Amino acid sequence: MSVILNGAVRLYYYLNEEIADEKTQNWFLMRTPWPGMAFLVVYLLTVKRWLPAYMRTRPPYDLRLVIAAYNFIQILACAYIVYHSLVLGWLNHYSLVCQPVENGPQAVEYAWKVCYAYFLVKIADLLDTVFFVLRKKQQQVSFLHVYHHFGMVMVSWGIVKWVPGGHGSMLVAVNSFVHIVMYTYYLLSAWDDSYKRSLWWKKHVTQLQIIQFTILFLHFVSLVVAPHCRFPRQPAYLLIPQNLFMVILFGDFYYRTYIKNTKTV
Repeated sequence: MSVILNGAVRLYYYLNEEIADEKTQNWFLMRTPWPGMAFLVVYLLTVKRWLPAYMRTRPPYDLRLVIAAYNFIQILACAYIVYHSLVLGWLNHYSLVCQPVENGPQAVEYAWKVCYAYFLVKIADLLDTVFFVLRKKQQQVSFLHVYHHFGMVMVSWGIVKWVPGGHGSMLVAVNSFVHIVMYTYYLLSAWDDSYKRSLWWKKHVTQLQIIQFTILFLHFVSLVVAPHCRFPRQPAYLLIPQNLFMVILFGDFYYRTYIKNTKTV
């Protein structure tokens, strides 16, 4: 037992200290994983147990103005991240095939304005689920929805902790662009119910999600097959199956919603 405990302690020290990026270690929520994990546990209990119990005997809240403001802020935040990811990296000197994490003032700026900002946005994304529950739309708090939001907080934390820049940050740029489109749709829907009933919008937002995860799947596959790349391959071994899983989940949702249902009409 002592051997197992010692091994676990050494592994924790290795992950949390030895291979952590020095640029980001002292940023809020980045020193250890425990505050973030506690926050996610509270999130799960809130949207699956506490809030549904609170709303059981209450009418749904009218959050139209709150959600519209939230969507507008999300659009601005995602646009900020996309802009800086392009200016400081992908339209500047970053390579699509193999881009190592850099050091220096510009690398710190990229880590802060792109990767850490993205992490904070993924935390804010959890409000999507809270809004569903407060509006008594519990059916939309699906496994796919909760898994995606929970997982993206963990992935974005890992990016900031270990690889705040470089090859893996393509995920940040692509996902933030998709969220600009998605939150624009949500903003329009908050003001005009006709957008909620528009299958055109919903269908193409889902298609964009599938394209996103396919691009990221191929992007991380390129990292594995690229010879002598100085970006660590371990994130690719996690994100390749993760993105493939998301393609399958969103593909199944797309089939059941826009193909199967259409055939049965």
